[in-house]
Amino acid sequence: MKSIRCLVVDDEPVAQRILQGFIDDLPELTLVAKCSSAIEARSVLQQEDVDLMLLDIEMPKLKGLAFLRTLADPPPVIITTAFREFALDGYELEVIDYLVKPIAFERFVKAINRYKKQFRQQPMLEEKRVDKSFIYVKSDRRTIKIPSAEIVFIEGMNNYAKIILAEGQHIIYQSLTQLLEQLPDYFIRIHKSYIINKRAIRAFTSEYVEIQGKQIPIGKTYRSLISYL
Repeated sequence: MKSIRCLVVDDEPVAQRILQGFIDDLPELTLVAKCSSAIEARSVLQQEDVDLMLLDIEMPKLKGLAFLRTLADPPPVIITTAFREFALDGYELEVIDYLVKPIAFERFVKAINRYKKQFRQQPMLEEKRVDKSFIYVKSDRRTIKIPSAEIVFIEGMNNYAKIILAEGQHIIYQSLTQLLEQLPDYFIRIHKSYIINKRAIRAFTSEYVEIQGKQIPIGKTYRSLISYL
C-alpha cells in the first residue's frame, strides 16, 4: 500500500516533535516536511506530493485557516490547534478532522482513519472486524497463540519485544506498532517502549502506571492519554 505523505505545519517545535512521533509510530505514514509557517508550507506544496496536511491555526504572518483559503487545490487537511472556537470555520473548509491540543495518540489515529475511509477506502486494522481476543507470535522457532487478556504489558527493545503475561513471558521479533494493531482497544501505548493492558493497572500518576508491582513510565508525548486510563 502506498504510504500517506504528511506535511506538518506548526510554529511550535514541541508540537512538531509530537506530531512527528505520532507519524513515526504509524508505518503507513511518511513525514515529507515540518514547516513553521504558511509561507514555508506553500513552498513545500509546490515542490512535493503531499497526501495530508496537519495544519495549525495560530501562526505568524498568515494564520492556518487564512492560508488554507488561499490554496486553489489544497491537500486533505487535519487541523491541529489549541483553540476550539475555530472548529466551525475548519469544517466549513471541509477539513477531515479538528484536533485540539494536547492531542492524544488515540485521537490522532482516529483522525487518520477518517482520512483513510474518505480517500483510501481502506481503514486501519483497529477498525476492521477481526478477532482480537488472541494473537499469534513467533518465539523460539514456534508460533504461539496468546490470549490477549493474559497480556499484562509489552516492553519494546529495539527490534524485539518482551510480552509479559500474568505468568511467564515471551521475547519476539516484532515492533510495538505491529503488536498494537493486533490487540483489543483496552491496550494502549503510554511510552515509546511500552504498551499496557489498561485492565491490569493497579494505580497511576501523571508520570507512571503501576502494573504487577512495576512502575511503567508514561512518556511525555503520551501524557495526554492519562484521561483514557
